[in-house]
Amino acid sequence: MASFYHENAEIYYEEIGSGEPIIAVHGLIENTLYWKPAAGALSEKFRFIAMDMRGHGRTVVKKEPYGFDAESIGNDIIALADHLQIDRFHLLTHSSGGFAAVRYAMKDSSRFASLILTNTGSATSPLPGSPEDIKKFNDGFARTFEKYEWNQMIENLKKNPGPFFRGIMESDRAEDLMEKAREMVSLGNREVIAKFVRLFYTDPDPGVDGLRKIFCPTLIIYGEKDDLFIQSSRLMADEIPNAHLIEYKGIGHMTALEAPERLSKDIAEFINSI
Repeated sequence: MASFYHENAEIYYEEIGSGEPIIAVHGLIENTLYWKPAAGALSEKFRFIAMDMRGHGRTVVKKEPYGFDAESIGNDIIALADHLQIDRFHLLTHSSGGFAAVRYAMKDSSRFASLILTNTGSATSPLPGSPEDIKKFNDGFARTFEKYEWNQMIENLKKNPGPFFRGIMESDRAEDLMEKAREMVSLGNREVIAKFVRLFYTDPDPGVDGLRKIFCPTLIIYGEKDDLFIQSSRLMADEIPNAHLIEYKGIGHMTALEAPERLSKDIAEFINSI
């Protein structure tokens, strides 16, 4: 457990293992705990470093501007690598962390030994529409975090899992996985998450021209039940040169919780094949 300062944020991270470095970045309402089920196996072969994004977990933004945007988070990832004196690294991402990683890679993928994108896309708004429509949706979504306690939200998700928790609730391990999710999200500050939602998810453009400029080895993984990110995953696989695509049958959005053994195995095999 450690942290470092980058600009106006104290960024929390954890690392385990040794070998080629993997930096892992989670998605919305998640934190380093998201990677815990897969981290053990990966740390047997790699130096595994997981960070909390701005607005999440134990990372604290001290003042405005909050940097709740893809560019700032991409810069935080590079700053973590610089802090640890790592030149090139494998970047493992999930969902919103993937948005930031892809946007950074569109500009410069030279620091990435590989890019591993799970259940994510290249647009920073997964929903299409005008700026006004997107803002209206995000504001409504943000209000759910302001209104409900985490325990209430978990209980609501058990009844109405939506696209993010469908795979978990249709699993035969649903109760155990939801308890892991409860433990994970409880580290977050709901008011800060609401602010993140309003500021981060703004651009529905997938940036196809930018995808074509990513030249590091790229692995894209999505779950068959991850309705929101199937199309975006396939688009990235089509446009990023020589990208490799894997679909997980019977799995939803939360691959590191739902299928950690398979995920760690596929990541290791992909890295070893480069």
